[in-house]
Amino acid sequence: MGDAHADIVWEPLLTRNNEASKLDSDEEDDVVFERSGRDATLGNTSVKLSYTEAIEEAGFGLFHGLLLVICGWANASDAVEILCVSFLLPTARCDLHLSSSDMGILMASLFLGMMIGGYTWGYLADRRGRQKVLIASLTVNGIFGSLASFASRFWLFLLLRFISGFGVGGSIPVIFSYFSEFQPRHRRGAMISALATFWMAGNILAAGLAWLVIPNTALRFQLGGLDFQSWRLFMVLCAVPSLSSALVFKLAMPESPKFLIEAGRHAEALKVFKKMFVMNHRGSMKPFPMAGLLNSLEDKHESASPVSREVKSQNLAGCLRAGTDPIRQLFNGPLASRSTALTIIFYCISFGYYGLWMWFPELFKRTEAGGSPCANMSRTRTESNESCYPVKTAVYMEGFLTALANLPGNIFTILMMDTIGGKILLSSSLLVSSLSVFFIWEVTTKTQSLIMCCVFSGVSVISWNALDVIGTELYPTQLRSSALGFFTGVGRVGAIMGNVVFGQLVDTNCAVPILSVSLLLLTSGLVALRLPKTKQAELT
Repeated sequence: MGDAHADIVWEPLLTRNNEASKLDSDEEDDVVFERSGRDATLGNTSVKLSYTEAIEEAGFGLFHGLLLVICGWANASDAVEILCVSFLLPTARCDLHLSSSDMGILMASLFLGMMIGGYTWGYLADRRGRQKVLIASLTVNGIFGSLASFASRFWLFLLLRFISGFGVGGSIPVIFSYFSEFQPRHRRGAMISALATFWMAGNILAAGLAWLVIPNTALRFQLGGLDFQSWRLFMVLCAVPSLSSALVFKLAMPESPKFLIEAGRHAEALKVFKKMFVMNHRGSMKPFPMAGLLNSLEDKHESASPVSREVKSQNLAGCLRAGTDPIRQLFNGPLASRSTALTIIFYCISFGYYGLWMWFPELFKRTEAGGSPCANMSRTRTESNESCYPVKTAVYMEGFLTALANLPGNIFTILMMDTIGGKILLSSSLLVSSLSVFFIWEVTTKTQSLIMCCVFSGVSVISWNALDVIGTELYPTQLRSSALGFFTGVGRVGAIMGNVVFGQLVDTNCAVPILSVSLLLLTSGLVALRLPKTKQAELT
């Protein structure tokens, strides 16, 4: 037991690829999970363990708590990086000389980068490993997000935000695939819901930082020829979570055991299970139940090849065919109907959520004189050239309250996900979200607008949490990250369209984008009823 407890410290597994590759084919054919008989009825016989059984044997405890915190911080860092743009625009629009249309294009550029990055990183995660991709994408996100704070011209700011979005697009889908592959089946729904709540934490962190930093003009200083306003410092601070997450994954986190098994790296997978077991049974004298690795998975010929294979053709056409192969698999056979439904849902919810949410600070700014956002269009147009200073702190306080409104929805999701199931939660929350958005357009006072925005915030987060759970359970390991990357890419198209539509129409016909959001959320809520049930389903 002394040796086992010495393994408590997690070791990165990046350097072990060469060791695994040295296994010859005869040895790989003999590798399987085996458990020595623990029950009296089994005597000295051995029982083969599947991946699901191995996860159950590893237990649930300290390892999963630390995993939740580390993956949650990465998820929060993505939220901070995305939402920071919406908080800085009410002030940065003056320094960068932005019109409403420019602001829409700026936010759309972030989602364009996320769309491209989502599928690219997802594809690499299914071929190269979850951990490596998370480190790379979080690093890209943090570096280029901070560099954007030094941009003095709009085109350069736009480009750097696009590249930052490319990094964000990779970490969002991959983090959920990675996290889910460590979870016991009966706890997966609640744990993924708990992971999703860290998006709320990132939202609150971004809103709180904006409230503390941006109105504080004393933080302004000259950096060469650049007037480094407080909103630029806010952007630098928003990059810290991504960079710190990348460092933690590099130093402490193992590769997904499910990926390692599918890739034929069984020795490394066994070490991960041992670490999980030791950490989850600290203080216990219970021995690790797996005797060793002696044979292969029953479906190795089906599951291992898509993960471990390399692209054989070196020409461009061959690479493109290999890259788009997961998409063809998503829309063939039994996966086609669920993939079509998720395509519609991701587009509609992203158009609605990001199209509206990213504009909340600007809409709150337009309600400062009272009334609803759409009631002040003419006044907003005449004041478009008004100075952004001094900064109105009420805008950031209202953004903070709206972010805080996520909390009840997150708590509800954690408690009810494994009881009600993701499908019912997804459909019902989308329908209620649709109704709340309709009333954002209908209300006539600033207070009513804030209340309805908080209702939308609290209910829509249930939709996202349910979608995170369903997305990980509907697809097999060799397609999971690619599928999530593809669907989040579809969602980015919706987010791009939502921000462009808001940017073009918010000054002239505010009702059109808001009512469009309500209609699309209603549509996605109805389509969600077509999805199969996945409550406590076994990962394939």
